[in-house]
Amino acid sequence: MHPQHVIIAGGGPVGLWLAAELRLGGTSVTVVEERTQIDGRSKALTIHPRTIEVLASRGVHRPFLAEGLPIPGGHFAMLDDRLDFRELDTPYRYTLALPQARTEELLQEHALALGATIVRGHRVTGFTEHEESVRVQVEGREGAYEMEAAYLAGCDGTRSTVRTTAGIEFPGTPSTVLGWLGDVILDSPPPPGFSAFTLHGGAMVAPLPGGRYRVVGVSPGSLTAEWPGDLTMDELRNNTVAIAGDDFGMRDPSWLSRFGNATRLAAEYRRGRVLLAGDAAHQHFPAGGVGMNVGIQDAHNLGWKLAATLNGRAPAGLLDTYHAERHPVGAQLAEHSRAQTALMTAFSPEGLALRSLLSGMIATEPAFNRTLSQRLTALAVGYPATDPTAHPLTGTRSPDLAFTGSEKGLFARLRADAHLLLDLTGGHLGDLAAAQGIAVHAATLDHPPTAWTKVRAALIRPDGHVAWAGEDRDDATLFMAADKAIAASVAR
Repeated sequence: MHPQHVIIAGGGPVGLWLAAELRLGGTSVTVVEERTQIDGRSKALTIHPRTIEVLASRGVHRPFLAEGLPIPGGHFAMLDDRLDFRELDTPYRYTLALPQARTEELLQEHALALGATIVRGHRVTGFTEHEESVRVQVEGREGAYEMEAAYLAGCDGTRSTVRTTAGIEFPGTPSTVLGWLGDVILDSPPPPGFSAFTLHGGAMVAPLPGGRYRVVGVSPGSLTAEWPGDLTMDELRNNTVAIAGDDFGMRDPSWLSRFGNATRLAAEYRRGRVLLAGDAAHQHFPAGGVGMNVGIQDAHNLGWKLAATLNGRAPAGLLDTYHAERHPVGAQLAEHSRAQTALMTAFSPEGLALRSLLSGMIATEPAFNRTLSQRLTALAVGYPATDPTAHPLTGTRSPDLAFTGSEKGLFARLRADAHLLLDLTGGHLGDLAAAQGIAVHAATLDHPPTAWTKVRAALIRPDGHVAWAGEDRDDATLFMAADKAIAASVAR
């Protein structure tokens, strides 16, 4: 066993992004994926702004931008008025419509190019944890075998074998709503962005590659905990006609499916040498298209911490902060998904009135629109500072700061294997460039955001969140504070 090796169970978007981050951090990795090839039936269709920022921070966003369809907003609970992303503090003020299958292809290319090993047609069946390693049982095409690694990451979905074997509890609530979807040909498709909500239910229509469309919705008959059998084309058509008054000439389904609102959150994201990310850690109703995005953001938080731990760059306790930071995000995801589910199943006259009220607030109250947009897109995610005297920026996501005289913003300068010290003093902190494990960029900010106008130096984590910021006008005091922050963030 290589002392820095990690095994990832699950080769979906979350496992693939984690593999790439580990490789960038100098760690060898093997991804074990049960599917022999990428599934063409894409559960996820949406890439949110924060996830595009994550991709941009590693310089791999351009293919996604080139192929995805930008949509300057998103829906909240299928309300008539869509959220407007055009005022968000990001270069990417839109969602990208891109099928998960293509997202996986691009992420797989990225991981393979970095040297990750991806084993398809094999599945993790269990493991035994030892003091310095994990022995992982795998079922392959030619039988069972074992692999050994320093850590095992479970990115293997809501029915996670890794989570179950680890004995990590997955508390929550069972499904009480069954939504439905069909990927079909529409001979007379509705206008782009179509959605409808009536006493008979709610439905949305989204374009797919190859001339297909996804019709997805809920109806009064969806309010059941009993499995009614597989979705049929007749049921899909009848539901759509009842809601929209038209079936849009639907035919030739390539996928018909139901999905529930079971909502669960892993009690621990880390137990010893086992870690969870994505659907293995949180399950929820797919409202707003956030699931894959939150999972990739889990991996983005975990990857640099795990690599730093294995390579001896991490301060004590760094890996424990993965649970501390991401578990609350999972809890918020569950809360938001439940809230949207309640609105998406409000078929009574009173429910329709509530929906109309909230929809109107999105359209007429900019602050309400902005708050919901920031939460849906994960741009509002921050990690509370442990020091109550820390600068207010500590733990927040840094925007793509622009630097005077440079076309490269902050995202283009982030690295998976090192913190970045922004020296905004005019170069007075240059001696810190020799500090172990960090990069230094001396510059001045071009049109800084309000919260950054007085900042003279900042330490940015590999995932783009602020580890420390200082405003001291005295260079010697600022130097000592920056050196202290570096010492707390990087093992020496």
